[in-house]
Amino acid sequence: MRSHSSKPSWRPPRGVSRDRSGRARPLLLQALAEPERLPSLSAAGWDRLLREARRAEMLGRIAALVAGLGALDRIPTPARDPLEAARLIVEQQQRLIRWEITRILHALAGSDFPIVLLKGAAYLLAELPAGRGRLFADVDIMVPAEQLVQVEERLLQAGWEFVTLDRYDERYYRSWSHELMPMRHRHRGIVVDVHHNILPPVGRLLADARLLLEAARPLPGSRLAVLAPPDMILHSAVHMFQSGELHSALRDLTDLDALLRHFARDPGFFDALVARAHALGLARPLFYALRNTRRLLGTPTPEGLERRVDIPPRPVRALMDYLVSRAMVPRLPDATPRGVTLSRWALHVRYQWQRMPARLLARHLLHKALSRRAAR
Repeated sequence: MRSHSSKPSWRPPRGVSRDRSGRARPLLLQALAEPERLPSLSAAGWDRLLREARRAEMLGRIAALVAGLGALDRIPTPARDPLEAARLIVEQQQRLIRWEITRILHALAGSDFPIVLLKGAAYLLAELPAGRGRLFADVDIMVPAEQLVQVEERLLQAGWEFVTLDRYDERYYRSWSHELMPMRHRHRGIVVDVHHNILPPVGRLLADARLLLEAARPLPGSRLAVLAPPDMILHSAVHMFQSGELHSALRDLTDLDALLRHFARDPGFFDALVARAHALGLARPLFYALRNTRRLLGTPTPEGLERRVDIPPRPVRALMDYLVSRAMVPRLPDATPRGVTLSRWALHVRYQWQRMPARLLARHLLHKALSRRAAR
């Protein structure tokens, strides 16, 4: 199936810019921006697309797009088996996640505080388009900070255990993070991340968790809730542009694209989104979310929307455009463009700077460096 001589006959989609050197975006970005063109992709193009999607953990998303088009019988035969396998893997994983959520509810039965699902688990149970074909191996929940001790005790009693960490890491999570240490069930292996906020309490950006919990939307027939639509997008923006988890950056970008397209059906949604971003102090992450979904995926948003949020200076915008564009490129052994590794490193440095004040950050980085050296 692989051919190094023929190239996929697919130009960058409308509304999606080239990079500064004039090179086209990776084929995966083009496919996500204009999925209706997938059936016209050549066999060589499918080979390239499948490798990029697998590397970015997006094969299930591509399979869902093809299924949504009803186009499985119109793509080259060698590409069908990987897509069908990806679809089955996603379905099985989502069944496991649904079951894990019932076990969490069982462990927390009798309590009366809110339990808010975040990210993939929220998209799945709220039946949002962002959950279609999405892989995720853990369940993220958010509870009031004053209930963390009770939640921790109940989950420990029900079979979850903290992922092995040293004493410093435990202090890091309990004092400086917005979540407990990851907890993995001893038999099922599914990880639960228990949040009390969406941003660290010592970071340069802060969010009022009480406002998020008060606005959360209950799921029908359940004590569970999900974040309100504007808050869901703001959390996804924060996760992508403040978390530093670059291995899932492209998945996070497509989450934002799917959420924006879905909630845009409400005529007043974008006004509410901008107002909420300013109320929570999250206008800058929203700017980057709006700019990069439009730039890289062609997400339709109202004209001038970006100017209503926190616009960084032009040099900062240009640098972030460069870094984010390259961070989205899947790393392939035979064809990773120059600058990808450096761009990811630079964004990781930015993430660390956003997460902690300078003095605490210096101490944290020194400890990590010494720990790595001792482990050699």
